[in-house]
Formats: sequence, structure tokens, C-alpha cells
Amino acid sequence: MATADPLFLPAGTVFAPDDLIFYADRGHRSLDQALADADLLVSCPHSGSAIPEELGEFLAPEFTRRLQFDFTDCSTSPVVRRWAEIDPRIVYVENPHPRMVRDPNRARPEDLYATLREAFARVRAAGPGNKADLSGVDAIRPVTFSFYPLLREPADDAGLHRLADTFAEVASRGLDVYERTRDDLIERMVALTFERAEKSTGPVEFTTLSFHDTMNHTTTRDGAVNVERAEADRLPDVVALSNRGDDRGEPRKAQSGEPRGNNPVSMAPQAVRALAQSHRVGFAVADPGAVMLNQPYLGSHEIITAGARFRELGPKADAAGVALGAVQAEFRREFLLGPDLTAELMRPGVGWPEPDADRVDMLAHACKASWDGYRSRR
Repeated sequence: MATADPLFLPAGTVFAPDDLIFYADRGHRSLDQALADADLLVSCPHSGSAIPEELGEFLAPEFTRRLQFDFTDCSTSPVVRRWAEIDPRIVYVENPHPRMVRDPNRARPEDLYATLREAFARVRAAGPGNKADLSGVDAIRPVTFSFYPLLREPADDAGLHRLADTFAEVASRGLDVYERTRDDLIERMVALTFERAEKSTGPVEFTTLSFHDTMNHTTTRDGAVNVERAEADRLPDVVALSNRGDDRGEPRKAQSGEPRGNNPVSMAPQAVRALAQSHRVGFAVADPGAVMLNQPYLGSHEIITAGARFRELGPKADAAGVALGAVQAEFRREFLLGPDLTAELMRPGVGWPEPDADRVDMLAHACKASWDGYRSRR
């Protein structure tokens, strides 16, 4: 019988970088060897699902395991771990904490206490179960994306300070380690890319991929994930690839009518279009619209910061014949889960199904085929 209780990580659990990094043939290859062979760093900022036990006291009592897992991208972890096992050209770094600890695909708040205070105030003003605008303060959300309670609002200012301090302390043992490890791997792989370029007679590439999933349905109070999102918020049938550009991957015009160039893309337009086409082939989809660019999402903090770093290196990269890019992949969760598990989640319930191992393997091989096809264009 499925349990309604949230899944917890034992109190005091501390993660080291080695716990978060995955690559092929770990028994015979060192991380240094894996980095030297790889041209793609995959990160999953939302794949963790187990809630640190220290945070249990702050959870809303109606927060079930299904709501917990629905609030994560837990379907991404088994796929990318399997992909890392079969593909020596990638290195994978995984956030071990769920996004409720703090969302690493949002800018880190300068003042966590003040951010939480504002988030709780907006939720309170919207009223129970109503949509609240958490723009700019959603690094830690008091409610899920379906606006069901996630955190209990503390009764006083001292309680809010204790909540903020506890979240920060817990994050230091896992989420913060993920962010430092991800950033360190980017810098190491960039340096190795420039070294490879010195020995190469052709162009050399390094790409960061922020890997996500989102369901085209939201939850009801009985746990059924069966409320279809508004059309503008729905993902294509397979994946949306984002580089902060328009539907062709080109830079967007600024909303004020300013000329192009004020909204830089994180991956070259022709490269992201080639990547989209390679995914159509790799995932064997007949409808080109199953893979789209920048719809409905432009891509968030991970590719924004990586893209900014790569632009800093632009002149050096151009001179060396190096192409640097950052892209976000937002897979439709129904596609990752498959029809049987999707049907299970669309029925009322409190638990979350185990992944389908055969489907995970198929998806991992399709990811590898897609990126192999992308590389073959050179």
C-alpha cells in the first residue's frame, strides 16, 4: 500500500562532491579521466526528493508523499544516472536535496529571512488555496505550484528566523555542495576544452545542460494529477530546449522595443536548432512540434549564469576555436513516466510509483543518441 508520509533523509546527512557526480565506468576511470573525455556537463537541480528530516517540523500536515514528489523533478534522476553509465562523453552532477530546501535554479536570496517573510505574506494575502504571485521570492516556496500548503507559517518573528536558519544549515550539507560542485566542474571542463582546442585542427565544443521535467497537469486535493495546465504553459510532447531566445533560438527583442542584443542567448541559435533536430531523430518522433525551442520556458538561473560566464570567455573562445553553450531541457513528465505510470498518477492517491526500468533505459539511450547526433554535425 502506498504511504502518505513524506520521504525523509536522515537528520545530519552530509553529502560530499563524490556523492553527487556520476560518469561511465567509475570502477576503472577517475573523475579526471572522465572530465578529459567529456564535452557535456549535465546538471539536475530538482532531481532530489527526500526531505531532510530536520525540516519535518515545518511541513504542512496535509503534505503527502505524492505532493512531495510532484514538487520535484524526480523522474529525471534515474534517466540521467543511466545515461551517465552508458555515455563516456558526459559527466552528471545531481542535487541531492529537493527544491523545497532552496531552488538552485533561482538566484540565491541575499536575505533568506526577508525573502521568506515576503513569500509568506503574499500567500497569506492571496488566501488558502489561491494563486499567489511569488515572483522574486520563490527560492523557497511556502506552497506548491498547485498552491497547496507546503510550509506552515511560523507564529512569530523568532519562529521565522529559526525556520530560515534551519533551512540554511540543512542546505550547507547538500544543496550548497551541489552548487559548488557544479560550478567547479564547469570551470574544470572549460579549462580542459581550451587544452583540447590547442591540439585540435577543428572546432571544439563544451556545453552545460540543465535537465528538468514538468507535468502538463497539476494536482487536485485528493492527489490526482489530472488538471490540465493552460495551453500557454504546456510543454511539447517530448521536450522544450531553451537558450533564452525565441522559438528559433534567436535573441529576443527587449520588451521595451530596444534592439536585439539586450537579451543574449546562452547557446548559439544555429547550435540549439541543430540540437532540437537531433532530439527529434534521437527520440524518433514524427511530429517536429514534439521538440520545441523556448516554449513555454526560456530557461532559468543555471543557464543564465553559465551563459554569462561563457560570454566573458567569448573573445578567448573565438580566438581558440572553442564554442561554449548552456541549454535547458524541460521534458514533459508524462513522456518520461510513460502511459501506465501517468495513468496511475491521474487517479487519486498519496504515493508515487517506482520508475519503469525499461523505459528509463530507453530514454537514456535516446538522450545519448540525440547528443551523438548533435556532435556528428561537425
